[in-house]
Amino acid sequence: MQRPNIIFIVADDLGHADLGCYGGRDAAFGPVSPVLDGLAAKGIRLTQGYANSPVCSPTRFAMITARYQYRLRGAAEEPINSKSRGSQSLGLPTDHPTLPSLLRGAGYRTALVGKWHLGFPPSFGPLRSGYEEFFGPMSGGVDYFTHCDSSGRHDLWSGEEDCPKEGYLTDLLSRRAVDYVERMAQQEAPFFLSLHYTAPHWPWETREDAAKAPAVKDNLFDLAGGNIHTYRRMIHHMDEGIGWIMAALEKHGMADNTLVVFTSDNGGERFSDNWPLVGGKMDLTEGGIRVPWIAHWPKLIAGGAVSEQQCMTMDWSATMLEAAGVQADPQYPLDGVSLLPVLRDPGQTFERPLHWRMNHRGQRALRDGAWKYLQVDGNEYLFNIPADERERANLAKKEPARLAAMRESWLAWNATMPPIPEDATVSLGYSVKDMPAR
Repeated sequence: MQRPNIIFIVADDLGHADLGCYGGRDAAFGPVSPVLDGLAAKGIRLTQGYANSPVCSPTRFAMITARYQYRLRGAAEEPINSKSRGSQSLGLPTDHPTLPSLLRGAGYRTALVGKWHLGFPPSFGPLRSGYEEFFGPMSGGVDYFTHCDSSGRHDLWSGEEDCPKEGYLTDLLSRRAVDYVERMAQQEAPFFLSLHYTAPHWPWETREDAAKAPAVKDNLFDLAGGNIHTYRRMIHHMDEGIGWIMAALEKHGMADNTLVVFTSDNGGERFSDNWPLVGGKMDLTEGGIRVPWIAHWPKLIAGGAVSEQQCMTMDWSATMLEAAGVQADPQYPLDGVSLLPVLRDPGQTFERPLHWRMNHRGQRALRDGAWKYLQVDGNEYLFNIPADERERANLAKKEPARLAAMRESWLAWNATMPPIPEDATVSLGYSVKDMPAR
């Protein structure tokens, strides 16, 4: 088979049920995500897909390396914040093999359009880790109109140059992605495009909210702003942009052999819909880590497929490498597992234990089959997820042997990872003083 083009689309802080195809309700203006719903209907939707972390930059370390993020010092930050500018340690080491560098080495053209959040130049950056082109912000969050980060610094780049540009950031990213597809259609090599939106991450701004930007410049968390209506419109803007990209692929006859993957870096934030899950960003309860997973590749995936395969972000990266016929660097063996067999036959599943840990609140989690072991603030829980997706019926006392076995399994896995550094930081934008707990 001819090697596919690959487009890896990642939303920022999108909730499990924010999309119509995951049970989300229509907004006042109509369907929130018709394009993504259509991709799911013509591709595959995975119902047990997880993020590698409930917070952004750690997941991005796993996504780009196809390995557990805990192996790298920068990923111990929850998340990397703007104070790390100039750091020589808090970022993705430039000598570490990455998904784009491995693909580029095999003849793929590579580009990142959108959020990087894996350390700042001059020590780190997309062009130093396998991407030929970069357009987007380096930090974790920026205003959609001024393109300034939480410290007030302008943070929209083209390569490693500051790139002042007018416009709503979601649309700027979508249009740059369309431009990239148009250019790649004029040459022969397959391409890998990472399209990492900041939507629907704070601040809560739609296309019509340019006048709001001055009011949030000193606190991009926008604690007194936002609502579900604005939030859903932000998702819809992203969905429209994905539609522009799919139209460009169709125009050039590339849609059939392009693997388009869509997911979120972690679970939902303040205005997201996670039903029936509880928790959200920063939590290892299901709402913080279970996210939408959609893949569209007409040449391989039969339409209308649904899979219950358990998987996490780094598995997408391993899948893309196998789809491209690219081997991992033997000195950096992958933790991610390819899902290509599932894409070929959605009825096929395999055992896939998934492990997490968080410095924040001393959280631990292990999903293994139907069962989940969870620890938060020193309290241990055991849940049967298919029977209790809301994690309300703690079976720890009822099944002490299973609890002990899963605890030991988590501890054995954790012993294979570097310990959390003592100087690792947890950055919280708000607390119960700002809004009630979930």
